[in-house]
Amino acid sequence: MTAGNVRRLQHFIDNSWRNSETDKWIEDLNPSDTRDVIALIPEGTADDARTAAAAAASALPAWRSLTGPARAEHLHRWAAAIGERTEELAQVMAREVGKPIGEARGEVGRCVVILRYYAGEAVREMGEVIPSQSPGALQFSLREPLGVVAMITPWNFPLAIPLWKAAPALAFGNTVVLKPAESSSYLATLLAETALTAGIPRGVFNVLLGAGTTVGSALLEAPEVRAVSFTGSGAVGARVAASASARNIRYQTEMGGKNVVIVMADADIAKAASLTAAGAMRYAGQKCTATSRVIVARDVEDDFMRQLRAQVESLPIGPVTDANAAVGPLISRASHDSIRKALSDANAESLFTSPVPDSAEFANGNFFAPTVVRGGDPDGILAQRELFGPVLAAFSAEDMDHAIELANRTTYGLSASIFTRDLRTALDYINRIHVGLVRVNGDTTGVDPHAPFGGMKGSSSGSREQGPAAREFYTEIKTVQVNP
Repeated sequence: MTAGNVRRLQHFIDNSWRNSETDKWIEDLNPSDTRDVIALIPEGTADDARTAAAAAASALPAWRSLTGPARAEHLHRWAAAIGERTEELAQVMAREVGKPIGEARGEVGRCVVILRYYAGEAVREMGEVIPSQSPGALQFSLREPLGVVAMITPWNFPLAIPLWKAAPALAFGNTVVLKPAESSSYLATLLAETALTAGIPRGVFNVLLGAGTTVGSALLEAPEVRAVSFTGSGAVGARVAASASARNIRYQTEMGGKNVVIVMADADIAKAASLTAAGAMRYAGQKCTATSRVIVARDVEDDFMRQLRAQVESLPIGPVTDANAAVGPLISRASHDSIRKALSDANAESLFTSPVPDSAEFANGNFFAPTVVRGGDPDGILAQRELFGPVLAAFSAEDMDHAIELANRTTYGLSASIFTRDLRTALDYINRIHVGLVRVNGDTTGVDPHAPFGGMKGSSSGSREQGPAAREFYTEIKTVQVNP
């Protein structure tokens, strides 16, 4: 039930808190206990989006004219402001998006690292000298900011994804309008509070709340917006790409995966089972890099599945504020019902589950039992559809060629791992697997903030996020020739 004192969220535009033009609200529910209403989110309007884009455009000339070291200092102060509120931000993250508290604390720490890394990038070279055919001429390139960048982000990494987009954009002189997922709106406003504390100038970082179909679409149509960075579903990503292409603005879309682990006969089976279980089930499988398929050599299938079961059952299921919890709730009842329906439609053969405890503290949450199923048809639902939950589909492989064929037989291409002790096998896999994130003897999840992130095929639009690759997206090149 909604309590009378539930916080009504506001947009953060031009360093001011602003009420929406609408009086319609969306309830922001705790996935671990849906009786707990965290906040009320304004549905938002097209006028709100236009106001945010105009504020970012107004702030652009002053921000881009700052030196790189000056922008770097702003990012360092922002990192400090977030670090000072680590526990508060982690607790809200656990409550708002259902991320177990241990992982939530880790994400806040990662945000500090991201900001400090891009503070360093802000003071690196922003061009290069190019030999000229004209005698005595100086020819060089400059990298310049794009302008106003729209950022449409998901709920599952509610602080890290906005910052791994916003930090490089700001470091290179752009201004930002962030449109978070409705389910992570409260955290987005807290992120804005830390920006305000850090002294980020007016209009440089703005937060726009509401439904993507309304405010997100209007933001993409705003003439001030010169680029969009999106992370979310393939269907929405396709619409974002079409809208951006129609206006000839730059875009990048990250759209999920059907990530795979290959376990060869010579693998360290204990390590493979432990990391596959963690990659598939932690945070209830709600990561774009979560392991959703495992392909096992027939010779070790029985041993691997026995050890995998033990590892899955050892992962504690718990309310998100439980320090020991590894598997929390799904983000919504709709997600819960969608996964249940997919398993039913696929007529999935369950190999084993780790049941949700039958106690009162789980009764009102969106908890889903970690489940391992027989994969079945390699072109069917379990092999092809991203379920975004704690469900792992298992397949058998006759040999390396069969394993690679199964692994690549999907429209996605984000992350993959192989477990083997043989160097030639590992090198063969590295060359033949069609994914952007390639692991050997590791799980499929995560990436260092200073390493490029992105996928192939239907997982990404082609550009990469994070690391030095972010500069390629958030800047454009101007070629200059100076003659005597």
